[in-house]
Amino acid sequence: MSATDGGGAAAPQKQFLGHPRGLVILFFTEMWERFSFYGMRALLVLYLTQHFLFGSAEAQGIYAAYAALVYLMPVLGGAIADRFLGSRKAVTLGALLLVAGHGMMAFEGSGGRETIQYQGQSYEIQVQGRDTDRQLFALVGDQRVPIQVTPEGIRVSNLPTTVESDASVAAATSPATDPATGTVVDGAFTGDGARAGLPALIAPGAYEIEKTVDLAGQSVLFFALALIVVGVGFLKPNISTVVGSLYEQGDPRRDSGFTIFYVGINLGSFLASAVCAWLGIKYGWKYGFGLAGIGMLAGLITFWVGQSWLGNRADPPATAQLGKTTLGIPREAWIYILGILAVIPMWLIVQQHDAVEASLLYLVPTIFAGLLLYSIVFIKGDGRWRMLAAIILTMFSVLFWTLFEQAGSSLTLFADQSTSMPNGFNAAMTQTFNPGTIIVFGPILAALWLWLGKKGLEPNVPVKFGLGLVSVGAGFLLLVWAANTQANDLYKVPLIWLFLAYFLHSIGELMVSPVGLSMITKLSVPKMVGMMMGAWFMASALAHIIAGIVAKSTATETVGGVVTNPELALSTYSGVFQTIGIWGVAIGGLLLVLSPGIKWMMRGVK
Repeated sequence: MSATDGGGAAAPQKQFLGHPRGLVILFFTEMWERFSFYGMRALLVLYLTQHFLFGSAEAQGIYAAYAALVYLMPVLGGAIADRFLGSRKAVTLGALLLVAGHGMMAFEGSGGRETIQYQGQSYEIQVQGRDTDRQLFALVGDQRVPIQVTPEGIRVSNLPTTVESDASVAAATSPATDPATGTVVDGAFTGDGARAGLPALIAPGAYEIEKTVDLAGQSVLFFALALIVVGVGFLKPNISTVVGSLYEQGDPRRDSGFTIFYVGINLGSFLASAVCAWLGIKYGWKYGFGLAGIGMLAGLITFWVGQSWLGNRADPPATAQLGKTTLGIPREAWIYILGILAVIPMWLIVQQHDAVEASLLYLVPTIFAGLLLYSIVFIKGDGRWRMLAAIILTMFSVLFWTLFEQAGSSLTLFADQSTSMPNGFNAAMTQTFNPGTIIVFGPILAALWLWLGKKGLEPNVPVKFGLGLVSVGAGFLLLVWAANTQANDLYKVPLIWLFLAYFLHSIGELMVSPVGLSMITKLSVPKMVGMMMGAWFMASALAHIIAGIVAKSTATETVGGVVTNPELALSTYSGVFQTIGIWGVAIGGLLLVLSPGIKWMMRGVK
């Protein structure tokens, strides 16, 4: 969208530190929007497993479907803005929906509930805490008896507390044993646990764990996610368009302006992953989600207060005819009404994560096959080769994002279940590693490319993509080595190894993300730029779905959100991470081998 979408000439712009001052407004708007989005993302999978008691596999499937839809909706939201609303009004509508969605996430409901069914009696399982050291209890009368669910059965402590007590409880003591054989005696009773009517060890097969679902709370959760999906659809593609509209074509400041904007994205992500994650784990989910909602509200207010700094840029196109009426209602009002009503079918869709997964696994590859066939048959000359290069690189990007986007699912649960956390730090806060690395090393890598470019040594786009894949794969292989050699007696690895894995992933992101969209716009023939941008977002959606399938394969049994077999959990993570790590390094290496051919197909485009 040009800088004169309103149909008239763009007004002269005042400057701030050498850039249009509207960039300041967009920087802080996007910073707060990303604050809300990543603040919620840091907590989401943990919230699903601990509060609603979804199994790890189902929670990761829900997250994958939600994330995929977040990348699909901008295709539609961007088209509506281009043809009718303009970026400014689309961003406002998206921000309002996001405020509502994040605000609704603060409604927790009662959450799921699990009970132990043993010898005709029912004992409610309660959980104290949300951090990695959380403790399970069985509610027996007015006492909370500490328990530990293990492969050998349920171990029951003889140190009960009253229901009203919030004091920390010691870990479960060893069960009673036969003095002659040293084996556990099923049904042996000890101390206060005996008076409460539970044995020291309830053997497997002697009990069942039943789950009660909070249907009302889940309905609110999915409606909140639907609001966020539709809101991101209107906001995500269009705020970047507003940034572009600040600069005339050929303005040499454009790239540095987007770099500054990118810093805002990562600054918001870093702050949210630190503050919202700490607040949500320490004091309660609603506080973390609530703060994320406040962040989005701050972004909306910033955008509206700064309207005068944006001039008439990113206004509706002259052909929009927003005042044209249908059934007595203006076209603009219809767009708002239908945009809001779209939340209802999205609410139904986001609950069917298996259906979303199945449909996208067929839909997106079919679209890519169609683009490939169209490019071969109907596009001639250099344009054909450039289109083929763009499609090939986009297909390689699917694998990169499949590995990288384990961050919000399997790597978060790995942090919770298989990583030793220092005091004051929690699993959700590991999400700070990626944006923190981007903020620190992004400028360094950009300066390196500039220095190499002056010497004619800067890697081309296919080489950067290949290096990115190798880097993200190496991050997982590093975790495999740590799991096999550095784990403690509780089957947890030191946090430093997870940080180093994120560091390698983030360096890989810097190889791929900044050049991805730019590559699409440069290589696509003019009449297909919009379609190829949509294909790029669809590739990201497909990557999230495949990432969800990978993440679900890491799942092991949990009770109350606590893994029951830490040794098996670590072994399972290690096995899956080894497989995807090898694939990442191998396919990255293949792309490096193919890079001269792909560079030739790009026909001089850098």
